[in-house]
Amino acid sequence: MPTYSIGQAARLLRVSPETVRRWADAGRLPMGRDGSGNRMIDGVGLARFAEERAADDLRGVPDEAPPTSVRNAFTGIVTALTVDDVVARVEIQSGPHLLVSLVTREAVEELDLAVGVTVTARVKSTNVHVDRSQRAGS
Repeated sequence: MPTYSIGQAARLLRVSPETVRRWADAGRLPMGRDGSGNRMIDGVGLARFAEERAADDLRGVPDEAPPTSVRNAFTGIVTALTVDDVVARVEIQSGPHLLVSLVTREAVEELDLAVGVTVTARVKSTNVHVDRSQRAGS
């Protein structure tokens, strides 16, 4: 069963180690100790906590999201927009993730896209590659 140190969990959750400690001390994040007495977080508990946090983080998401079959949605802010005669390149920062999309100029105009606008990028793919990091969660 994989376990994570406070620092590793903090990096995965994109928060400070002190925040992870506070969550653990408040009972929000299950934590135990290893054989040496170091505080460790069970991988299954960390995964559950991350899912719950993501479900609670609805900042910038419209109250009435349109029905869709796409399950990979990234709410973020437009950080760059390059528009030519036919196509446009839209850069979106969603948490630690940078998404880049090529759309038509017409779509940019219809959606009234501009730098600073909150958007949701939806990704549907037939191929998703998963790599396993050797640094955390042994």
